Amino acid sequence: MNNIFKKSLQSSMVLAAVCGATLFSVSASTAATAKDLRVIVHSSFDLPKPLLAKFESEAGVKLKIVKGGDSGEMLNKLILTKKAPIADVVYGIDNAQAVKAKAADVLDAYDGAAAQGESKIEFAGMAVAVDYGFVTLNYDKATVTKRGTPLPKSLEELAQPAYKKWLVVENPATSGPGYAFLLATIAHMGEEKAFAWWKSMRGNGMKVAKGWTEAYYTDFSRNGGAYPIVVSYASSPAAEVFYSKEKLTDSPTASLYLPGAVFRQVEGAALIKGGKQRAEAEKFLEFMRSNDVQEAMQTTMWMFPMQSTTKRADVMKYAPEPAKFESMPAAVIAEKGASWISRWTKTVLK
Repeated sequence: MNNIFKKSLQSSMVLAAVCGATLFSVSASTAATAKDLRVIVHSSFDLPKPLLAKFESEAGVKLKIVKGGDSGEMLNKLILTKKAPIADVVYGIDNAQAVKAKAADVLDAYDGAAAQGESKIEFAGMAVAVDYGFVTLNYDKATVTKRGTPLPKSLEELAQPAYKKWLVVENPATSGPGYAFLLATIAHMGEEKAFAWWKSMRGNGMKVAKGWTEAYYTDFSRNGGAYPIVVSYASSPAAEVFYSKEKLTDSPTASLYLPGAVFRQVEGAALIKGGKQRAEAEKFLEFMRSNDVQEAMQTTMWMFPMQSTTKRADVMKYAPEPAKFESMPAAVIAEKGASWISRWTKTVLK
């Protein structure tokens, strides 16, 4: 995504409407002699404060976290401030943005342990792969059961009259998961068939929301809306259990892994060209691949750990990984992404 996608279900997945970078200090107690390390992150960045404070102490730095919006917005800020970088290191560059970042020459290569260590997924570009997740469809079990209609087995079936007004999606022009879902449909169907499907979904009463928060908390039937299927994340059912006020033995939602409806998002961290604190920034890259961070991000940013040796959080049993998913070369996304969003807007909204 993604930006996409990371995440406290109630706040961390939200795409920030940031006009400028928001700067704040993680720890006011860090020694005055510590160096400031500026870290720009996407709006869903969320790690426990004690863990960040421990890094500050061990690395001898004072973290200055710059919230840069979603991954695309964040990268644009790095490009616009290239001559006077606003940060030393970045977290949240994803596989949809990696080639654009490399072409813009805003990142520096890193060949330390984090870059050379075991990774489940190869990451295009100059960033160190940190985590991954899946944008997909979630459904509200209770509403689907109440309606009595079996779940669709394909995207094509979802476009049939029996599923009129079942789906709410996010606008790919303003939403990371919405963009990832659009890419998944194109990767699976091909451009022409994908946009024909989107046109048929418009006629079948599909709702378009600006972002994930509106779609999930306003339009999704699980939260009082009218639509029993929403574009969200494979980890969302686990987050439902984790944040529930009552003790649940099963999630009230589940993922619907239809062909063409699952997109894998990979996120990374990287050095920013022209950054001031290079040695400290390199320590941050290693920190993001540490076992403590890899464990913590599962129930804060709701992403899967990159390292296979990291223990899965118990609640992640409610978020099984899909057996199949769509992916697309970052170079293709960089070349055609803008035109696809423009075509989607004309097809679905106009």
